[in-house]
Amino acid sequence: MATLVLTAVGSLIGGPIGGAIGALVGNQIDQGLFSPKAAKGARLDSLAVQASSYGTDLPRLFGTMRVAGSVIWATDLKESEQTSGGGKGRPSSTSYSYSASFAVALSARPIRAVHRIWADGSLLRGAAGDWKGGLGAFRLYSGDETQAADPLIAAAEGLDATPAHRGLAYAVFEDLQLGDFGNRIPSLSFEVEADAAPVTLGAIAADLSGGEVGGADGPALIGYAATGNSLRGAIEGLASALPVAFADDAAGLLLVDESAAPVLIPAADLGSASDGKPAPRLTLDRQAAGTLNEALSISYYDPARDWQVGSQSARREAAARRVGTIDLAAAVDASTARGICEARLAREWAGRTSATISLPWRHLDLAAGALIELPGEAGAWRVTERAFETMLVTLTAQRLPDKVNAGLPSANPGNALSQPDLVAGPTSLALLDLPSLGHDAPASAALLIAAAGASTGWRGATLLASLDDGATWQAIGQTAPAAVIGTARTLLPPGGAMLRDMVSTVDVELLNDAMSLTGSDAVGASATANLALIGDELVQFASARQIGPRLFRLSGLLRGRRGSEWATGGHASGEAFVLVEPDKLFSWALPAGQTGGTIRIAASGIGDDLPAEAEILFQARALRPPAPVAISAVMQADNSIQIGWIRRSRTGWDWLDDTDAPLAEESERYRLTASHSGPAPLTVETTQPAATLSAGDLAGLGQGPLLLSVAQIGTSAASLPPATFTLSLGD
Repeated sequence: MATLVLTAVGSLIGGPIGGAIGALVGNQIDQGLFSPKAAKGARLDSLAVQASSYGTDLPRLFGTMRVAGSVIWATDLKESEQTSGGGKGRPSSTSYSYSASFAVALSARPIRAVHRIWADGSLLRGAAGDWKGGLGAFRLYSGDETQAADPLIAAAEGLDATPAHRGLAYAVFEDLQLGDFGNRIPSLSFEVEADAAPVTLGAIAADLSGGEVGGADGPALIGYAATGNSLRGAIEGLASALPVAFADDAAGLLLVDESAAPVLIPAADLGSASDGKPAPRLTLDRQAAGTLNEALSISYYDPARDWQVGSQSARREAAARRVGTIDLAAAVDASTARGICEARLAREWAGRTSATISLPWRHLDLAAGALIELPGEAGAWRVTERAFETMLVTLTAQRLPDKVNAGLPSANPGNALSQPDLVAGPTSLALLDLPSLGHDAPASAALLIAAAGASTGWRGATLLASLDDGATWQAIGQTAPAAVIGTARTLLPPGGAMLRDMVSTVDVELLNDAMSLTGSDAVGASATANLALIGDELVQFASARQIGPRLFRLSGLLRGRRGSEWATGGHASGEAFVLVEPDKLFSWALPAGQTGGTIRIAASGIGDDLPAEAEILFQARALRPPAPVAISAVMQADNSIQIGWIRRSRTGWDWLDDTDAPLAEESERYRLTASHSGPAPLTVETTQPAATLSAGDLAGLGQGPLLLSVAQIGTSAASLPPATFTLSLGD
């Protein structure tokens, strides 16, 4: 700094007076050389937009800030192809996804850590370090002088052509999935922690000047991003917004602590003149009140609003005529911002009064920024100008407000449109082999997959399927939106499928806090309202009462829905619960010939360290007609038995007045099986819902109770399990 050089030279040649003169001259040189007037500091909008052009200023970060950074390296988009579906009679589908790898410069000063990251305004990385979208790898370089070159950049550009960017903090994204961002690199912003605690203005100025600016600490800032090509450019915005002052003395430029005790000017020194004639002891000048701001508003970065711009205000008059603004391109809390605004307004009104005094040359040590106390005038004054001519020091000073360090008023930061920072958590899977849920019979067998996360932040997972016990896997798509799944915590007792079960209840614990169950008055009239799978039984529930965290008690039950009455007696505590909502179930049409085989499904989401897996013995229940009901057996006079039953349909679940349920099969066929405990069973196929077993047929079956089973043979598969009936031939 010129001030320091000329002060030292002046002191060497002319003693204290020469040093003071050198400081005055050096101060003028500094204004033109060290702090060019064209330099500009950070503005409130300069940290919000990601850049990638040459010549872009890289900020020096202090404290904690949210910054966009600059892209300093990137690859071309990488295309990935995924084929799913296909098989006999079914077309396959091919989808494409894109990813990119790139590096973003964050700070020209070393940093400690990066916490949250936003992409196009949406949270990409949470405070816990969890990712909300697909990413191959992430590496952070803190900007120290020992960091090595990034291996991905070195592999792409060559090790000799890849700088280590020492002294520059930057982040590398590897294979960031771009599907959520229009297949382009999104605009990113980072919550960077450059220091462990808030940083004072004095520490910022000292760091930026290489230690040549000293003095008081000044106010503390949560964060600041310094830009510009000079010290003035970096801190002039702060110095103009904050109630601080800088002074120039023999030691250099100092930040003045306005809470320090002022220097008392002796009354006898006032009115000094170079020609020995008396001069005015004290000249006061007061600025017209109409030229001053009666209200001020301040804009700043508010950590409580996810570092969005906040606003606070202060006013002297209820109906202010002049309103000023302060742009503070730094991070502070709401109360601090309001306190800055209050202090600045008070400073302006107190500073409307200025004083001019003439003093002997021995007061040359009172530089601009010094605090003085004037005889006969209350309070402290800050020197704003100093002139030295003919061994006379002329000072201009402004009055300072009382209670500069008064307690800060509390302030509300206001509400912000913040995205909840929810951890994705691991994936949970449930595989469903259900009867048809629609009015029309499906064209093929479909496995239904319900998925959700243990955390409310779960957003989905990629699904893989294996038909050969895990030897090979194929991608089949992405999960549907999170299903409502859980676990039965009590045993659902056996029940009948004919009437509503008003006695039995079952307690269900859901997977996460965002899930809930509600009752429905439509259960009696709708075959799909509040339909749930508990174990293997489909149940509808009219009432759901919450009895604990994530715990609901279900009652008013309709049991054995859609032909699942065979499962009403086989329940166990701890079995799976799934609310059957078709739009939250992924449907996978299986290749032909998979009925009766074991299918394994794996799901991998951003919260899964290892894929979640589940398996099921698939029976294609959507293609099977439900078993007949109301089996009757009547012994005839010739000792034959006439057996009859009522068929059902896999598509006829709605109430249809005076209309039979549709057949839903190519033809009507049944298989009747009769057996005793001993000989081989007798099997009869028929096209009518009735069959006759002759006396000869019965004689061939042996003695004892006769076990009858009836299955409807559908177009693709038969009822499973069949309807059964035990007949005692002695009756």
